[in-house]
Amino acid sequence: MNINKTLTDIYRYLERNYMSQQNATKVPLSEKITFGFGNLAANLMITTANGFITYFYTDVIGLTMTVVGSILLFARVFDGVSDLIMGAVVDRTSTATGKARPWIKRMILPYALALILLFTSPSFLPESMKAIYAFATYVISLAGVYTMTMVPYNTLLGTTSSDSKERGYLSTSRTIFGFAGAFLVNGAVLQIVNFFGEVTSASSWTKMAAVFALFSVILLFILHQNSKERVLENSEALSADQAQKVSTADNIKALFQNKYWIILILTMLISFISSGLGGINIYYAQYVLGDVSKVALLGMLSFAPILVGSLVVPFLMAKLSKRSVMILGNIIMLIGTILLALFPTDFTLVIVGLVIRGLGIAPGAVAGFAMLGDVADYGEWKTGIRSDGLIFSAATFGEKVGSGLGGLILGLVMAAGGYVAGAATQSAATLFAIKAVFAYIPILLAVISIILLFFYDLDKKLPQIVKDIQARAKGGNEN
Repeated sequence: MNINKTLTDIYRYLERNYMSQQNATKVPLSEKITFGFGNLAANLMITTANGFITYFYTDVIGLTMTVVGSILLFARVFDGVSDLIMGAVVDRTSTATGKARPWIKRMILPYALALILLFTSPSFLPESMKAIYAFATYVISLAGVYTMTMVPYNTLLGTTSSDSKERGYLSTSRTIFGFAGAFLVNGAVLQIVNFFGEVTSASSWTKMAAVFALFSVILLFILHQNSKERVLENSEALSADQAQKVSTADNIKALFQNKYWIILILTMLISFISSGLGGINIYYAQYVLGDVSKVALLGMLSFAPILVGSLVVPFLMAKLSKRSVMILGNIIMLIGTILLALFPTDFTLVIVGLVIRGLGIAPGAVAGFAMLGDVADYGEWKTGIRSDGLIFSAATFGEKVGSGLGGLILGLVMAAGGYVAGAATQSAATLFAIKAVFAYIPILLAVISIILLFFYDLDKKLPQIVKDIQARAKGGNEN
């Protein structure tokens, strides 16, 4: 009996201190691949909204640029609050399958319905109600359902594995599938809309959204079925008891004590402001390049290089710190954008500039999300509270608020330039406004990002932080 007990104790010790550690780090290849499906589904909504919602509101529904800008501005209030709330909800969720995965399952069908709702405008509505309806559906879709789906999804990156390299691979998959989705969206939206009818017909846009909704259901279902939250099984900081003991107020307080989270959320916010400015493409193609059909090519050229660059980033992260990778990316992006500013009407050089800018976006897109997992480690080390949900809510906060601010800037600059919806030609002031949104403003944003990243020095501290966390967990397990 004593021998059996000794062998049992040895097995349990190995299981707790070695086998569990392996389970917390290694992620099967199939799971790494399907992890990216979540971001592909995300882009079916967010990229479609970023690239086409302004056009849908102005040229299809008939709202003015000023009204559209106001809708995007006031929606930001709900966006910022909803991300923090959902992050706190995820942190306090505890089920047998994790704290993030259950939410993904619950939101599959609501996500599809919200995508359809976003591009719906009932014909029976009076003109005075169209703006109110647009505002309500925008908030419900992006501040509500999108948040409740994508905050848990982004949290999975931190709870799937505790290994920084594995997180890098997951982030790479996330980036590749996300920008593949963005690439396809930009090339397919108008094609699908035209297939169902006229580009100025609201019902054609609704049917296009229904097609994307169907694909999102399939993608989110596969993601849920083929994911696992390994870190939750092995970290006392993420135990169900602690999740209930730590109040939301304490979680938020710990969050704002994490200086690296603040730096990253500002950097991501700027990145997605640039993404939100992508809605200018359709106007740029029509009025600067003189051919609206080039909008699909502009969109695809904006994202295709990111896919190529994303394949290289893991190799860069193996040689350089994540911060260095992000700074390098911003410098490359800056070079491409300057080229766009210098030669706005030369389509060949516009193509070259977009390719260079896209290659520069890739490092930040991959490294940034991997860094959020590192930031969660730092938060646990510093405060004893691991707030994965709140920390990763920075991703959706930056994505929605940033893209919304980008849309707001687009609307305000275009309104200031005197844009006239549906006009055959635009004034010189309007053309300058279009060029400003397309190139001048992104140059300023890239410079600000580089400055912010110089204050991020977590990479060199992380190895010791991880060792300290593992030592604490080992000590707690032995007790």
